[in-house]
This record gives sequence, structure tokens and C-alpha cells, in this order.
Amino acid sequence: MSVQPPVANFSLIPDSAPFSPEQRQWLSGFFAAALSPLVPPGGVVALPATGGAAPATDTANNDDAPWHDPSMALADRMALAEGRPIAPRLMAAMAQQDCGQCGYNCADYANALAAKAEDRLNLCVPGGKDTLRMLKTLAPEIGGAPAAETAPAAPAGVVLAAAPGRSREAPVAARFLSRRRLNGEGSEKETHHVEFDLNEAGLDYVVGDAFGVFPTNDLGLVDQIIAMLGASHLTEVRGRPLRTVLAEEVSLSPAPDSLFELISFLTGGAQRAKARALATGEDPDGDAANLDVLAVLTKFAGVRPHPEAFVEALEPLQPRLYSISSSIKAHPGRVSLTVDSVRYIIGKRRRLGVASTFLGERVKPGDAVRVYVQRAHGFALPADPATPVIMVGPGTGVAPFRAFLQDRAADRAPGRNWLFYGHQRQATDFFYADELESLKKDGVLTRLSLAWSRDGAQKIYVQDRMRETGADLWSWLADGAHFYICGDAKRMAKDVEAALVDVISAHGGLSAEAAVAFVQAMKKAGRYQADVY
Repeated sequence: MSVQPPVANFSLIPDSAPFSPEQRQWLSGFFAAALSPLVPPGGVVALPATGGAAPATDTANNDDAPWHDPSMALADRMALAEGRPIAPRLMAAMAQQDCGQCGYNCADYANALAAKAEDRLNLCVPGGKDTLRMLKTLAPEIGGAPAAETAPAAPAGVVLAAAPGRSREAPVAARFLSRRRLNGEGSEKETHHVEFDLNEAGLDYVVGDAFGVFPTNDLGLVDQIIAMLGASHLTEVRGRPLRTVLAEEVSLSPAPDSLFELISFLTGGAQRAKARALATGEDPDGDAANLDVLAVLTKFAGVRPHPEAFVEALEPLQPRLYSISSSIKAHPGRVSLTVDSVRYIIGKRRRLGVASTFLGERVKPGDAVRVYVQRAHGFALPADPATPVIMVGPGTGVAPFRAFLQDRAADRAPGRNWLFYGHQRQATDFFYADELESLKKDGVLTRLSLAWSRDGAQKIYVQDRMRETGADLWSWLADGAHFYICGDAKRMAKDVEAALVDVISAHGGLSAEAAVAFVQAMKKAGRYQADVY
């Protein structure tokens, strides 16, 4: 999900103002917090542009980041950033998804770290342990940043507080309403349509926004960990029962390096050497990628850390962001999500996606859940309702486009809408089929192109349908259509962009290089927008 940090949701300080980028960011955050009650949902308060200066060479920005590609390996990204100042190299360590789960986009998170305005190195959820390790490696260089790069301190007596429910720092409670499974009998997937009531929380949103959820860990997993520790559920840690802390406050997967460091202090010989190796990113037994917290306790079964030290060695439990799959215009006071439940087997143990199974099975109707709305940056419907839109969203990637279509229907927008949707099997995995057919019948959904990868001898994907309809696709683009994609960042999004380049080249009469430049120009103009994860 392409989002900005809370401090950057409002552009209040012009680029020409006599401040560093970090100072402008801080001041924007200050005034944004003060003015947030006056800003309409989805609105932006902006001062007139006065011809801002080019970005400073020692800060990170997307325009000067050839590594800003989520499908690129971390080592390749770092190689491209080699020799750059610290902020761009910090950015290269990020997952490049601009997903917003950290509360920033990748460049702004890097700049905040470099400016010492942010000291948490563990916020990049999709980057995981690899990003954290690289940030720790780079962190000693942050102290050498120029003085001008340091964000100003808050004025005396000023307390900057995020608006309730508008960032991960200030979640509010919303009531969980319901879930219903979207897959038919026999599907290999388990996907739920999830709904929350926003009335008590006082939240609103616009289509394109993301919904942040603070999940809790599976109590079965928590209890297994407590048993491995030889502790009591009621052991007090951080002023609360151990079971509660493990369920609500800390991440239980993957195992952090700090846990291996703790274990290395509590054991000796080969076990100590193995724990130290794992703490530094080595993989002595070839199983490092599969080690969650319980697996580590099992691997080092003779070691029983004190519960308090154990908890302090774990990372905080992070919120998860989901694309909103509804329009508040169509469903006032409610928000919908489309969530794949993640379950898999490693060895003989069943592993669970924390938030996806929390939403898919553990949370009960009526339960209060800590949530927030993350305003979108660069992922929204065109300002002109007459502009045609092309949406590519296989699987749960259909979520924001369901919201787009509901919004366009509520506004009676005259613009044409074309959706490319795909999944494994039409009979079991055609999400929102009745709704989409109804929107098509009503003329809201102009075209619906479907791709099923398991219904025939040949696997058909959305990018194949794009190439098949290339002439019409190019015609829509030539008419000024905006192009949107939502889904897997590492494979699908890359394949879809390649297909788009092929279509533009084949039907627009451009060379491959010119077609790539055409797509880049679409991105610059806001006509190509991605919500990837």
C-alpha cells in the first residue's frame, strides 16, 4: 500500500522554504496535527508551490533510486546504492513496497532514521529480519550525518500527538462485525470478507486508503511457548501476566537475532557457537528461515530463559495493513477487508499468519480491536470522474478495486471502468462474482477480463489477458486512462508491468525502450499507481 508517514499527510511547508527536508517534514507534522480536525476525509491542505528546489543529494527519494523495485534482491539493491550517502543506503535496505506498515514510505523512513528523528530500526514488516540486520549494519554511520540533516527538537511545551485512529501510533477501538468465506467448497485457499463497525471509533476513510489492524497471537502457540519456558501463565512480566504479554505485545515469528544472543549467554559449547552464528545471520543447520520463537525453544530445548529476559529479547508485535475493499459512500459507518488466511506446515508443525488467522478465526463478532486508517498517498481514483480506469487485481488484489467501483457507482461517475481479475478456479475462487456481474449489468463495470490458472491445461494469468486485449488496452491508455495494480510485489506486479510495456510497444508503435519510458512517464504523472505487498 503506497502511503506516507503521518507527518507527511499534509504538505504545509513549501519546498522553497529555508529549511532542510527533515525540518520541513517536522514542521508539516506539527501543523498537520494542529489542523487535522479541519481537514475533510481524504483532503489535503497545501500552500501554493513556489518552484521548490531539487531534493538534496544526501537524502533519499524515489526519483533517484534505481533500487526502488520490490522484486530486486537486497544484495542487488545495496550494490546499486553503494557509495551513496547514508540516507539512500538506508532506503535501499527497505522492502521497497511503500506499504506504510512502518508509518512511512521507504524513502521517508530512511530519511527519518538518517535525521535521527526515528530510532526504531525494526519497523519494516515486509523487509523482516534481512532489512533489520542491514539497518543495524548501517546504523553506526548515522552519527556521521551532517548537522543540517538533524530534525529540530520540538518547541518547549509542545506535544505532538497523532490524531486518534489516523496512525499506528494512535489506534482506536473498532467493533468487529462479521466474516464470511469467499471461496467455494474445494478451493485450495481460505479467503474471508471481513467487516468492522466504525461508528464508535469515529473513523472515516476514502477509497484507496488502508486499514491497520493490531492482531493478537494464537493462544495455542502462546501456551506451547510458556510450557517450553517452564513458566506459569500468571508470571508477571511488564506488570501483566506472561500469557497476556505474549499474546498481545510481542512477535512470535520470525525469531529475532536478540533471542539467539540471549540463548548464547545461557548455554555453552557447540550450542553457544550455533546460537551466536544464527544471531549474526549465519545458517549452520540450514533451517534459519524456518525458525520462529517456538522453533528456537525447541531447537535449544535445554535452555530455559527467565520469562522477563525472554520477553525483552522479542520484537514488538507489529500492526498489519490491509487494502480497504469498500466505499464509505456505499456502506456508511463500515469498512470491509478481503483477507487470505495464511496456514502452512513446516516439519510437523502448523504455522499461522498472525493477523490473517486473527481476522479469519480468532476475533469474535462484537470484539473491540485496535485499528487505524492509513491515508493513501499516490493510490486514488482520478480527480476527474470522467477519466477511464484500468484495474488489475488478481486474488485479494481485487479489494481496492471493489472499493473503487462502489465509489464510482455512488458518484454516478461517467468514466469507463475495466477490471482484470484472476485466481485459481472460476467455480471456487471468483470473489464478489455476483457484485461484479451486477455492476457490469448496471454499466458501472464496462469490461471484466477473467483469468483462471487452474481451470485448464494451460495456466492463464491476468497479464496474459492484457496481451490478448492489447489493442483495446492501448486505446484506453491513449484516451487518458489511469492504470492501477494491486497484489504481489515480487512476481505478479513485475509481470503485469512487463505485459503493459509489451502492449504499449506492440499497439502504440513504440520501441521497447520508448514503451518503458511511456510507463515511467505514466508513473510520474500519477496515471500508473500500485498497491503492492
